Order: sequence, then C-alpha cells, then structure tokens
Amino acid sequence: MMEQRAINAIRILGVDAINRANSGHPGIVLGAAPMAYQLFTEHLQINVKDPKWMNRDRFILSAGHGSMLLYALNHLSGYKISMDDIKNFRQIGNTPGHPEYGHTEGVETTSGPLGQGISNAVGMALAEAHLAARFNKEKFNIVDHYTYVICGDGDLQEGVALEAMSLAGHLGLGKLIVLFDSNDIQLDGKVSLAYSEAHKQKFEAMGWHYQRVEDGNDLQTIQKTINKAKKVSHQPSMIEIKTVIGYGTSGQGSSKVHGSPVGLEEAQTLRRNLGWNEEPFVITDDIYEHFRKKVTLRGQRAYRRWMKLSEGYKAQYPQDYALYESFVKGDTTLNLNDFQTEVAAAKDATRNISGKIIAKLSAMHLNFIGGSADLTASTKAKGADGHFDRQNRLARNINFGVREHAMGAIVNGMVLHGGLKVFGGAFFVFSDYMKPAIRLAAIMHIPSIFVFSHDTIAVGEDGPTHQPIEQLAGLRAIPNLNVLRPADANETLAAWKIALESKTTPTVIILTRQNVNNYASTSYEGLSRGAYIVSREETKLDGVLLASGSEVDLAMQAKEVLKKQGLDVRVVSMPSHFLYEKQTKKYQKEVLPKRAKVIAIEMASSLSWYKYTPIVYGLDQFGVSAPAEIALEHFGFTKEKVAIFVANKLR
Repeated sequence: MMEQRAINAIRILGVDAINRANSGHPGIVLGAAPMAYQLFTEHLQINVKDPKWMNRDRFILSAGHGSMLLYALNHLSGYKISMDDIKNFRQIGNTPGHPEYGHTEGVETTSGPLGQGISNAVGMALAEAHLAARFNKEKFNIVDHYTYVICGDGDLQEGVALEAMSLAGHLGLGKLIVLFDSNDIQLDGKVSLAYSEAHKQKFEAMGWHYQRVEDGNDLQTIQKTINKAKKVSHQPSMIEIKTVIGYGTSGQGSSKVHGSPVGLEEAQTLRRNLGWNEEPFVITDDIYEHFRKKVTLRGQRAYRRWMKLSEGYKAQYPQDYALYESFVKGDTTLNLNDFQTEVAAAKDATRNISGKIIAKLSAMHLNFIGGSADLTASTKAKGADGHFDRQNRLARNINFGVREHAMGAIVNGMVLHGGLKVFGGAFFVFSDYMKPAIRLAAIMHIPSIFVFSHDTIAVGEDGPTHQPIEQLAGLRAIPNLNVLRPADANETLAAWKIALESKTTPTVIILTRQNVNNYASTSYEGLSRGAYIVSREETKLDGVLLASGSEVDLAMQAKEVLKKQGLDVRVVSMPSHFLYEKQTKKYQKEVLPKRAKVIAIEMASSLSWYKYTPIVYGLDQFGVSAPAEIALEHFGFTKEKVAIFVANKLR
C-alpha cells in the first residue's frame, strides 16, 4: 500500500540520517510519521516553488528535537533539501540538529527549546486572524490559512506553552490545530514520573476543542479528527494522538529510543519489521511521485486558486490590495519630522515619550500592533483601536495578561507570520522571563520589538525584586540583539526609528520611569552610530564620561559640577553597544580617544562596560525599597557624588 510505504520512507530516512550522524532523536520520527504524513498529504497547503507564499498554511514542529521528521517530509515534498543534505544531518550545512528558520527551506520557526514552537504558532494564528479581519471581503478571503503544530509531552510541560495556550483559548483562535504526539515517554523515562494531568479536562478548561485518537497509525481516524478540527471556528483544537515512541524497533515504547541513534543492527530489524528492502538513503521514484501528487501539486493548485482570487480582489478593491501588499512588503518607515510634538517636552520620562510615539505610529501605520503583559498603564506600550478579542479582530492592542514568557514567543510568531510590525512591553526586570524568546529572535534574525520600562533602581519603592541590575549586561551579551537605552526624548524617537525599520535584527528599547532632561545635542544620527559626543570639552580633554539612558542626564549634570572644579570633560552617550561595534575604528577612536581616561556611569552591573574602560561607576548589588530619590542618594547616583568619584579618578 503506497500510503504505508510513504510513511515508512519518512521513518527510514530519519533513522538512517540519525545513525549516520551518530546523533539525534529517532523516537518521534518513528512514532509521529503517520500523523505528519496525513497532515502533509491531505491538509497542508504549501507551494515549494514559493516557500514564502503569504497564504500558505504554517506547520510548526514544536518538538524540534525530532527535526529529521520535518527534513524527511520537506525533502520528499520538494523543498530544496537534497539527499546529500539528509546524509549530512547535524553537520555544518542545511539540516541542523534542531530546525532553524532562514537556514533550511520549509522551516517556519527555530524550534527545539520546548514550548517555544507551539507558542510561536499562537502568534501566527493571531496574526492570521487579525489580517483576515483587515483584508477579507465577501467572496475574497485572501487571508485564509491554518497554523498546524506537532508537539510532544515535553512541550506541554513547559510553562511558556501553557501561557500561550491559555491566551489562544481565551481569544478563540480557531485556525490553530495542534497534533499532540502522546507517547507517554520522555527523556528520563515514563511521563508519569513527572506528569499526571487529565488532558481532556485541562485543554477544555483552557477553551480548546479536544479530540483523542487511540492509535497513531490509524490514518482514517486522524483524517476525521483533523477535518472536524477545521470545522471548529471558535476554538483552537488539540488532537491527542496516542503513539508508540520508536515504533518498529525492539526498544519501542521506551525512553531508550528518545534521543539516541538506534544503530545499524537495529535499523536492519526496523527494515524487516516495516518490510523495507532499500539500502540507506535510497527512495524509489514511486514514493517521490506520490509526494509530488499529494503535496507538491496539490499545494500548487491551491496557490493558483489563490493567485486568481487575489487578482479579482485587486481589480475590485485596488486600495485595499495596495495596502495588503504594503503590509506584506513590510517597508515601514519613521520620519523624524513627523514627531516633533511628541519630543518637544523639556523634561519627561522616556516611557511617556515612547507611549506618545507608539500612539502616533499606530495612527500612521495600520500594520503596527502589540501590547503589554498587563502593564500598559506603566509601560505605555499599548496598541490602538481597542482590545483584540473574539469580537474585535481588527483591534491592535493585545492584552497578553501576566504572561511574559508567552508574550515574547507570541510576538516572534506574529513577526514570523509576516505582514505586521509587532511589539511587546513589560518591566525591564521581567525581561528575564522573556530571555528565551528574545534570544531566539536574535538567532532567527527577525525584527521583533521588545519594549521595557522601569530600567533602574529609580523604580523606587517596589524594591530589589523590581529593580534591574544584571539585565542590561545579560541582553547586551546576546549576538545580533540591538539593545537600545535612549537618554532622552530625541534618542527615544531615534530608537523607535531603528526598531521600526529593522529587517534582520530584533530590538530591545529600555526606558525610564523617572523624568530626564531632553538635550538639543542628542540625535538620531548619533544614536544610529551606537555612541556619540553629546557634550564636548571646551579647551582641553581631561576625561570622558560615558553613559547610557538616564545616566547621560546625570553625566551632563556632573560635568557642570566638575567644570566649577576646573575639570574639562566630554560626555558621550552610548545607547547601543551593538551599533557602536559596527562603526569604523577611526570613528570609535574619535568618540573615545585612547589618550583619555574614560569613566562609564550606569545604574546597573558594571560588567558590560569593561570592554571600553577599566573605570566604571556602576551598581554591582541589588537595590533597595525606598522612594526613587532616596534610592539614588543611597547608592551615590547624584551629580555631586558622581563628580567626586570622577575628580578622584582624573587627578
């Protein structure tokens, strides 16, 4: 039977590649191949000739350790994954150990850190629902696709997944369908060692439609449940499919086959059990032809239907189509001259300035969407047009709730979907909860925007639990992450321009709770270079005060105190270490001359500043609970105390 041979081709390709690499996870490949086959051949609408087709269905292998399942499917379906790529699994090349977005065709997100993939999928489904509400017309549903997920027991034990699923159920994201590879085994043994929850009651309580398939090899029942799930428009769907991990091997049903190659001898046993007679990495033409008909050509027919539909849409709704195309292209820009009113205040908190900029950006750009983790009143990071919910899919404020973990991953999923500029907001100290998602955004080279307020001990009375210390150093250490800490209103506007126009780098914008002075010498040009001179020495260069954020204001005030003491210093704002490192050595030396003593000032861990100077006026201890002014005085972050420290270092 061709169906069974095609499923076994997926299984054998996976096992052979893992054996050759002597590394990988064969268990899920063997157990979940039937459900994946059924999904790809009967439901998934993709065009392998145009992998970025906007209206394709999205498929997320959240259990990314089973990457050979995805690579085998994508190879057989006609993506640019050659047999040599399969043979070189887990080597430098096209088929890495976990799926990597932008690296291998047909991979929709970088998955593997468990829980992130299914959470990305929630973001993709949310984006689809919003864009469908924006653009679809009667008889012209140009945004109309599903987001499918295969996840495992491990995914559903991660907190981030439960947060995201909770929000998906609350929002009724009906075009999200999850196939749960329920094999009762994880790395350390039986799932029951650590987990005993009732799935049906749990998922239904979260607002999901739940179905169960007792036999993971039963294609007919799997087909029926997916069809039924697609008809449930008001709830996301969870289909629990009972499978046998490592199916067909002598170790099936045990943790032995979760994360280790089965070996050559066991592979021969598997071949006998499956009736597979081909040598390793040999797939017969009839199997390729089967996938070509069932996946490749079916997807191309769907693509042609959509192209015809979109042509009709364009003819009947030219303005809407032009807007749709601009969303898809994503070339959103910020003109600094349009925001002079928002940055006119002589003194304000940068979170307030950011809030005004977000409001105006929202009015100017309908593709701009986001929200905060139950903190919009504090972060000022709030979307427009009301609250996105079941009744109002056009609204652009997403109430993520107290779900920072999920917010980061959902933002990434929305960005990955395409068509939207997306931000999420929280207190800076809670970036710790979002670190995995921020890191993955950087790995994937996607322009997610993360907005964090309450950036120092000036948070005040909430105390050390809410006063960030080590977070700046931690985020600055992430490759391909642009951490922007603007000093004032001008730099805050500049930060938003950088974030909005970014194409391949996620941006973190870090904002003050307290008011800071706005300086005429701060600028977009300066911020775009990472560091620049905001106040020059008058006659001779006695030293350089290097700072970011509110500490630039502090440095400017300390400069005046030092001037009265006969010390002539330069003030340099360094809002972005990331951008500064991209400048020429010549420019870097002009800003921070080798001959000058440089003193870095920041109300946070001193660690990230030692690259530029051995002298740091930082904070390498946790904060205190006290009003902001008292906390600042307590730790010596006043112009007088900074001036004393600087004077002692310069004399």
